[in-house]
This record gives sequence, C-alpha cells and structure tokens, in this order.
Amino acid sequence: MDKVTLERIQKLHPLVREEVKKIIKECDESLTGRAKIRITQGLRSFEEQEKLYAIGRITSGKKVTNAKSGQSIHNYGLAVDICLMIDGKTASWDTVKDWDNDKVSDWYECVKIFARHGWDWGGNWKTFKDLPHFEKKNIPTKKGLVKTTWRTLQKMPRDKQNYIVF
Repeated sequence: MDKVTLERIQKLHPLVREEVKKIIKECDESLTGRAKIRITQGLRSFEEQEKLYAIGRITSGKKVTNAKSGQSIHNYGLAVDICLMIDGKTASWDTVKDWDNDKVSDWYECVKIFARHGWDWGGNWKTFKDLPHFEKKNIPTKKGLVKTTWRTLQKMPRDKQNYIVF
C-alpha cells in the first residue's frame, strides 16, 4: 500500500479505516502483476464538492458529478475512488486490462473484493456510472444497520472532528 493511499485512508471515517486497509491489502495481494491499488479520493469537503459540481455547469468541462455539497458519500468519509498504479508510476482507470494474466481484469478483481466487504460500486449505477467509485452503504451499529444515504447522513450528529456519530 503506497503512502498516498495510507494518507487518504487516515482521513476516512474512523469506522471504515481498518476495513479499507484490509480491502486494499486484499486487492494488492490478488493483483499479482504490475498493478496495485491507489486511492485517488477519499474524504471530500463540502467546498471541494461544490467545485466539482460546478464543472460542466458553471465552469468549463464535462460534468464529473451530479452530487451537490452534502450529497456525496465522500463528504462523510465513507467513499473512495481508486485507480490502478502500474509499476508504481502510471495511473490507469482501464477496467478491462488483465495485468496479471489470470483471465480476470484487474479492475473487476477489486470490484469483487469491495463487494465482499459490503461496498457498492459506482459502475453498477443505472444512470451516472462512476467506475472508480466505491461507497460503504451500511454501517453496523448497536441498534442495527444504518443505511448511509446522504439524506440520512445530513441529519446525523457529528463529533469534534466533524465525523458522523453512528
């Protein structure tokens, strides 16, 4: 796991940090070729979200998100975007390439690992597909599972570090 990925994991919601480390470790162990996983985005501030939402609407470029500030699971530290780092140098978002020649694309090896841990993949979304995106949709609590929709998360209390209290 590279330094950039570890730094981004440390900013995620405390409840998912160890799980994400485990997922990345499993992905890296599964990918026996030239590719390893890098988290390109984890926790995102409301201000960062507004800037992304403006792209293709207020500023030039192709739309990158339909989520306004507070409407992205990234805003709560419960989502990550990934890429494959090839030979530790080149970022790839190629979902087809099989760098380790095991007859399964490296990207889909990771999709399966995230899914086993209860993370939803943006590539499964019906409309605005987001292939690099994974989000934790249910958080186990003493009262049962909490579904982590942005509407639910917006209403929940926060701790001193501004993380949602489950």
